[in-house]
Amino acid sequence: ARKMKFAFLAALLSAAPATAKVYFQDSFENMDLWTESIMTGKTAADMGKWELTSGKWHGDASDLALQTSVDARFYGISAPLSETFDNKGKDLVIQYVVKHEQRMDCGGAYIKLLGGGKDFPTDTFGGDTPYSVMFGPDICGSSNRRTHVIFNYPPKDDNLLIKKDVKCETDQLSHLYTLHVKSDNTFEVLIDNKSVRSGSLEEEFPFLEPKEIKDPSVSKPDDWVDERRIPDPEDKKPEGYDDIPPEVPDPDAKKPDDWDDEDDGEWEAPVIPNPDYKGDWKPKMIPNPDYKGEWEHPKIPNPEYVGDDALYYRCKDCTHIGFELWQVSAGTSFDDIIVTDSLPEAQAFAEETFFKKNEKEKKMYDDVQEEEREEAKRKEEEKRAKEEAENDEEEDHDEL
Repeated sequence: ARKMKFAFLAALLSAAPATAKVYFQDSFENMDLWTESIMTGKTAADMGKWELTSGKWHGDASDLALQTSVDARFYGISAPLSETFDNKGKDLVIQYVVKHEQRMDCGGAYIKLLGGGKDFPTDTFGGDTPYSVMFGPDICGSSNRRTHVIFNYPPKDDNLLIKKDVKCETDQLSHLYTLHVKSDNTFEVLIDNKSVRSGSLEEEFPFLEPKEIKDPSVSKPDDWVDERRIPDPEDKKPEGYDDIPPEVPDPDAKKPDDWDDEDDGEWEAPVIPNPDYKGDWKPKMIPNPDYKGEWEHPKIPNPEYVGDDALYYRCKDCTHIGFELWQVSAGTSFDDIIVTDSLPEAQAFAEETFFKKNEKEKKMYDDVQEEEREEAKRKEEEKRAKEEAENDEEEDHDEL
């Protein structure tokens, strides 16, 4: 198995372009590259503290990750790229590892790629700092569980979300998130190196106006028939149909033996639903002989549509990477970050980091969960024994 993995790694490296560059890479031996921020409009008390830890379960006790540590806090931290990344004519790859040890209920875990250069607001970096790319998981409740893929698009002066949500992982183990933006105007999102979404940037994001629009000069003809079924004109309501009451006296009900008409009034049997009552009469429906089908509005080329062969070019002079988050429950960790113009380069890095640790982490996680279940069981048995002893003591006291 190891030979196969090394063969796979060698194949990846051989497939990587000779000019492939890594613009950022960090596995958090320390935090020397990073600067924590106090977001604009926040105070130090609003901000959570970042820590380096291997976590409650891990694949290597000496392997540290960046983790949020205080509940109900904002978190801001950024680092400069090793050199300015301009992906004109190049692929763009962002990859990193996320682990939610805290059973995430509400909080972000996405990463941002930003410009700014020397003017980047390191000390105040936050949600209002302009960015080029935002990518990664975001969870809040059961209805909001997605992997964000958001691009800033200057022609619209807006940050554009992917049209259809991309899933994210919600368990307590580490997962590898990869965004690959390709220079052929396509993209792919991978989780644990398995593709979860791919497609055309133009089709999956609202970068451009639609190529076609409904012809404003055309309307549905007044005589167009688009009702598939109509009431049968031959169907007639049966005579006496409206005379059938919805409820009738219960034929099985009997007047109680102790019923006194003088004191209780005249006895009436309780009513029950009438089995012969069919509700309001409606004629049966038949196929409409004049049905023409659903009318489709003719379309014409949209005069507002302007193509863009450089939709992939989302990183013009990117200089920084960072996390700006809000977390209700802290405990999310980040590790093994890489920004590059080569997917094989990122995958080779994952083979040497994430994939060397994930099985050991899963084993340790299972062991910890088993220990916690055994401890919970022991405490429950102790509680039950204590309650039984107290009940026995009360019974002895009552007998005295």
